[in-house]
Amino acid sequence: MTGVLAAVDGNVTAIGYGLAAIGPGIGVGIIFGQGVNAIARQPELTGVIRTNMLLGFVLTEALALIGLVAPFLFKSV
Repeated sequence: MTGVLAAVDGNVTAIGYGLAAIGPGIGVGIIFGQGVNAIARQPELTGVIRTNMLLGFVLTEALALIGLVAPFLFKSV
């Protein structure tokens, strides 16, 4: 059993980042989908909606970057 875990040890961070990227990917899709829907409903608020969409995008992508950096930070622990 330990031989199998040793063989998988190098790929655990890649698998972990892949799983960590699923949430932000879904979040970005929801943000832009709902943003386009909101702009279609109220075109006069395009500037405000676009600003909020970009802010939500930046905060969501920050989660993906944290998921990328976290394995390197906790590798020594």
